[in-house]
Formats: sequence, structure tokens, C-alpha cells
Amino acid sequence: MSHAHPELSLPGPLPRGGLRVTALGGLGEVGRNMTVFEYDGRILVVDCGVLFPEENHPGVDLILPDFDAIRDRLDAVDAVVLTHGHEDHIGAVPYLLREREDIPLVGSQLTLALVDSKLREHRLKNTVKHIVAEGDRITFGPFDLEFVAVNHSIPDALAVAIRTGAGLALHTGDFKMDQLPLDGRITDLRAFARLGEEGVDLFLTDSTNAEVPGFTTSEKDIAPVLDRVFHQSGQRIIVACFASHVHRVQQIMDAAAEHGRKVAYVGRSMVRNMGIARDLGYLNVPPGLLVDAKALADMPPDKVVLISTGSQGEPLSALSRIAQRNHSFVSLEEGDTVILASSLIPGNENAVFRVINGLIRGGARVVHKGNALVHVSGHASAGELLYCYNIIKPRNVMPVHGEFRHMKANADLAIASGVSEDRVVLAEDGIVVDLVDGKADIVGKVDCGYVFVDGQSVGDITESSLKDRRILGEEGFVSVIVVVDSQTGKVVSGPEIHARGFAEDDAAFEAIRQPIIDALAKAFSEGVDDTHQLQQTIRRVVGRWVSNTHRRRPMIIPVVLEA
Repeated sequence: MSHAHPELSLPGPLPRGGLRVTALGGLGEVGRNMTVFEYDGRILVVDCGVLFPEENHPGVDLILPDFDAIRDRLDAVDAVVLTHGHEDHIGAVPYLLREREDIPLVGSQLTLALVDSKLREHRLKNTVKHIVAEGDRITFGPFDLEFVAVNHSIPDALAVAIRTGAGLALHTGDFKMDQLPLDGRITDLRAFARLGEEGVDLFLTDSTNAEVPGFTTSEKDIAPVLDRVFHQSGQRIIVACFASHVHRVQQIMDAAAEHGRKVAYVGRSMVRNMGIARDLGYLNVPPGLLVDAKALADMPPDKVVLISTGSQGEPLSALSRIAQRNHSFVSLEEGDTVILASSLIPGNENAVFRVINGLIRGGARVVHKGNALVHVSGHASAGELLYCYNIIKPRNVMPVHGEFRHMKANADLAIASGVSEDRVVLAEDGIVVDLVDGKADIVGKVDCGYVFVDGQSVGDITESSLKDRRILGEEGFVSVIVVVDSQTGKVVSGPEIHARGFAEDDAAFEAIRQPIIDALAKAFSEGVDDTHQLQQTIRRVVGRWVSNTHRRRPMIIPVVLEA
């Protein structure tokens, strides 16, 4: 089994007739999925998604893949294939198209409709889209693409078979093998078997649930649980789920209609995405069921269902604001029922539990995956992955989509099914894999760090900036302003010291004023007269004193002015 090695350097030229695969996101993390395929000097990109920030990313809105590895070769990109419409697979598309707007986008009808709403927000008008469906076959440059239906937690998901002169690569995207899906659209195992007969040289497959034994529970098993929750609820019901989870919203709609309740959406992305799904026929809304959320205030609480965003505890989401009692028109009331119809994305646990505690504190009953079957995963468990390995019998395997532990479990399944250990490539973001003469091997590594989006700023926020933000948030800051005589070096004003984030007031810093003056005098006597060096002197003196006296490490901002 090939493992990623930190000592890897940039790869050499791609051997003639070889296929190069580089993941710029999605390997070693849940999100930011983007895989680059290169053959004969041309490039195909599969997915281009975002990663959502965690608590150690203060102020960050989104995290993008790093496009540097292909930035100077964007003219060689023949297409971007989008496997399905989840944010971690399509969210970064507008940022890539800002750099070359006419890259063809290839995906299913729903996927491209969801992308289109993002492109309009970014004022991207000269885009090129190709709608495809299962069974379609289309060529871009040297890449012959065939699309296969797969079942996932959003309609219209597709796997893609990529044929090149180097062989056939099959990328599943996110998938599971629900045999009784709500929309009747199952993962096409016959197509998988046919591709296996042709010969799959490289199998890139979803690893998210590889550690979970058996088979993922069917979506249909949720319906009776929802019915029971609705039956037991005598007040308002609030359901939080992903804004793209059309199947779950359909189930809530059906339960609401059965129990004589009206439904309203809360959250801009929920309103937008469900409007798209309804217009395209993926969501069936019975006449008269859907009402404006603001109209619910005049309706009996036992006749109301709100479908909200915020199932991951996002601070600005509708559910978080409801839990904090600062939503503009939804107020939590004693006896309300809140259903969290989603899985916990790793890293979001604290945020979600904070929201749950806030809801319970407000008198709500909270139903979630931990205490009721109100959500099932959209990803294949170990039993389903083994079925795929046995049907396809791939020559090489490259686990994708998941944290390292998920990919390692997936790799172990491949080996257990009979794939030779030396043909299982366990890579992470930035690792370069070449398929040459039917054998896949790691050949190098490219840089692919996080690119942070903060408001209108893209890529300007660095790890150093985030460290400063974390220090400000956790330790506070101290500013020191000193005016010195440029000729004599004597302090003529100050030090003026102000602190924020300390329990103590500014008077607590009285003891450090004279040491600052003494340190500046000593620096001048040694010939130091540069303001930057004087500021560093202040920073050292104050930092040492604060650390020893208060056991804190605040950000220290010294300012030296010359008079």
C-alpha cells in the first residue's frame, strides 16, 4: 500500500501515455473536494467544492481548494465535471470561474441549476454548461466521459467514468446503494459491472463510511419515525437540515400534509434551493401546503412546521439565531419540537451541541440522530463498498473523500476484496499519482494549502492572520503608545497603555510604565534609534511582564512616535 510521505518533492514530467491524478482537496478532510486529471497536456477537473470553517478559523466564511497547481495552466482545462450539488463539491466553482469564466461545466440538471444560482450571485455571465444524465457519453479533449447514476442524499448524483489512452478511471463521487430510494433512482450496479468487464484501471471511491460495518440504512426507514414525532408534538415543529437535502425536505412535506400542518422555509439558501428543486420537478409540494414564514405567527402552533438551515450549528444560520433568541420573526416557545435531520460533520460537534443546549434551555424538545432515526447517511458503508470492489474488480484503487482514517479503512476493504496491496494508493491532498502502464504510483507532491474567504477577501487571510485573530479572541491585546525625542531619545509622552480582553483595568499596567522608559533609554544608549526596533523592545518588556504577572500571552501592539 502506498502512503503519503512528507519528504516528497514536486513530480517530474508526466510520462508519455500516462494519466496524472492530483487531489487539491477532499483527501484527509470532509469537504473541499477537487480532483485534477491530466492526460496528454490537457486537464479535467472533477468537483470543485468548499470546506466550512471550524472554531480555529475565526472570521473565515469558506475555505477553498488552492488553485495554484493549475493556475498557470487554466487554458488547458477542458471541463469541470460536477458529480452532485452539495456545497463541498460545487461551492468553489464561482471562484475558479473568476479566473477563467468559460471553462465548461458538466453535470446533471439539478446540479447545474444549483451552481447557476451561485454564478449569478458572483455576476458570472459568460459561463458554458453541459447538462448530462446517466448513460450519457461525451468527450472533452482527450477525455471520453460516461456518466453513471448513483444514489446519494441529493437527487441527480452521478459517477463518472473517464477513458483516456492511459486506461479507464472510475470516480464514484459521493454515493450509497439504497435499494429503496425515495425517488426510485438506484446506484446503477449493472453499469459498474459492465465497466468492470471493460477493465477499470483506477477506482476512486467514496470513503466517508468505510469504517461503518454493514449497509447504510434506507431513507424510507425514516418516514415512520417522523410520523411518530409529528404525532407526539402538540406545538410547533422546527426541522433543521441541509439546504440541499431535497429527499429529507420531501419527507417533512409529506409528514406535514398527513398531519394537517402548513410548511414554511426559514433561511435564504433553503428558500432558493427548494425553489429550484420544485421548479425542476425534484420536489413535490402539495397545493396550499407551503406558506410564507412570516405568516406563521398568526397560525395555531400545532398547525405549523418550519424547515430551517443550521443543522451544523453555523453561527449565522436560522436555527442558531432561533436558539439564541435573536431571530427576526421566529421565537422559541415552551413545548416546541426541533428535529435535527442531519449527520454531524467532523469538527462541528461543539457548535451543534451549543445550539441543542440553547434550544432545550428555551423549552424545546430536541430530536436528533443520537436519540431517534431522523437521518441516515448519504454514503456507502463497508458492505456496500465491498460489493463494488467485487463487482468492478479494479486494477488500482485510490480511496477519496474522507478523513485519513476513513480512507485507510477503505484501502483495507479493497485489499480484503483481493486488490493487491501494492496497487492501493493511499494519498492525501496534494499527493500526485501517475497511472502508467496500468500501475498507479505516488510520484510527488504539490502545494495545496487552505485558501480562506473572508467577506470579499479571497486568499488574503494567512495562517499568521488567523493566529493573530485567535490570540485576540482568547488572550486580548495591549496597546502601548510612546512619544520620544528624536534627538535625545527621551520619552516626552507616555507610555500610554490600554488593554482589551483583560479582567483588570488599565491601572493594572502602572507597574510596567517605568520599565518601558528604562528599556527605551538603555536601547538609545546602545545606539538603537530605529522606531521598529524600539517597538520590538517595548513588545519584549511588556510581553515578559504580562506573562509573569498575569499568565497571559496577549497581542501587544507598540507604537513609537518621534517628536
